[in-house]
Amino acid sequence: MQELGIKNIVLLGCTGSIGRNTLEVVRQYPGRFRVVGMTAGSNIALLRDQIEAFNPMLVAVADEQKAGELAQSLPSHWSARILAGPTGIERVAAMAEADTVVSAIVGAAGLLPTMAAIDHGKHIALANKETLVMAGELVMARARANKVRLFPVDSEHSAIFQAMEAGRRQDLHKIILTASGGPFYDWEASRLADVTPAQALNHPNWNMGAKITIDSATLMNKGLEVIEAKWLFDVKVEEIEVLIHPQSIVHSMVEFIDGSMVAQMGVPDMRIPIVYALSYPERLRSGVRSLDLAQSRDLHFEAPQLDKFPALRLAFQACGRGGTCPAILNAANEVAVAAFLGEKIRFPEIARVVEETMNRLPTGAIKDLNSVLDADLSARMLAESLVETLALRNEKSSGNNPLGPSTNRAAAASRPTF
Repeated sequence: MQELGIKNIVLLGCTGSIGRNTLEVVRQYPGRFRVVGMTAGSNIALLRDQIEAFNPMLVAVADEQKAGELAQSLPSHWSARILAGPTGIERVAAMAEADTVVSAIVGAAGLLPTMAAIDHGKHIALANKETLVMAGELVMARARANKVRLFPVDSEHSAIFQAMEAGRRQDLHKIILTASGGPFYDWEASRLADVTPAQALNHPNWNMGAKITIDSATLMNKGLEVIEAKWLFDVKVEEIEVLIHPQSIVHSMVEFIDGSMVAQMGVPDMRIPIVYALSYPERLRSGVRSLDLAQSRDLHFEAPQLDKFPALRLAFQACGRGGTCPAILNAANEVAVAAFLGEKIRFPEIARVVEETMNRLPTGAIKDLNSVLDADLSARMLAESLVETLALRNEKSSGNNPLGPSTNRAAAASRPTF
């Protein structure tokens, strides 16, 4: 039973950036929040520290071997409280003791446990945008059926959620998502073929996980947010605009039909949207410093350069096509980002793999979760094949070094890829 005044939380993805920040919020408010369940991928060293600090009732580890190692490293009474694999994660997501599930698993792996939580009537603090990208229609329908609320944790969607409370939904004109532009926005296009993973992981404003940081550099992250916003706020893709805002002070805006614009501003710190999602409709102190407006005089906005960063264009296209196309886009992007981080393909080739996968696979209707998962699998298989083709070409063109001399990189990036 829930104790009066305490919200019981399951944290999916407790060792990631969102997970760690969520635990800082819980640590700050022990009388308001209690972690009853946690899941992690493979970082059992950090997970063990978190278990000792928060003493959850149930834990699941995606990597079954790591789950065994974790059980051996803890006292014997923990053995029955440690689950393994996707099924274990779904069991934690659906545990009866939880009131709210923080969905912070990275990528498509977050879809099924989030759906399990919704099916069991848990409110969702949503940081896993792929859940709505892949299956937004199904997710929102099931949330309505189970009387579940989704509270956005992404800073941009939290900003929209807050700004929309200033007016009526029927008076909304458009949503404006802001994007930092990542580390390469002011680079010449010809330089992008030289980008290394280390450079792409050096985000100027945010400290995030590797996958989302690369997505921010390609602008795919903003594209995924466009699709997420469509479902989360029940808008048409034509009612969503993206603006580059390098300072990351204005986290997003809405415009109403009378011309009024309402923006949410603050320093770039994920604790602000996390604490709001967990405490809504209250506001609690986040522990984040106040924004010094006197030091924030230069707030710059501009339209995105879709020719230089085609990932955003592809996401808008996928959103417009609907059906399984966003799931195909997301799966191909996950494969391509992993390949770039593994130095198998070059930075501009991430978007090329995604585009080619979208072009080659048909878009089908979403009838159920299986249709989404089938599209996801087909896209991954095709994208992996395209990556292998590119990796072989890159290896040949650069003297057995996938990132070779810059002249070879530029030449390879300029010729047809497939």
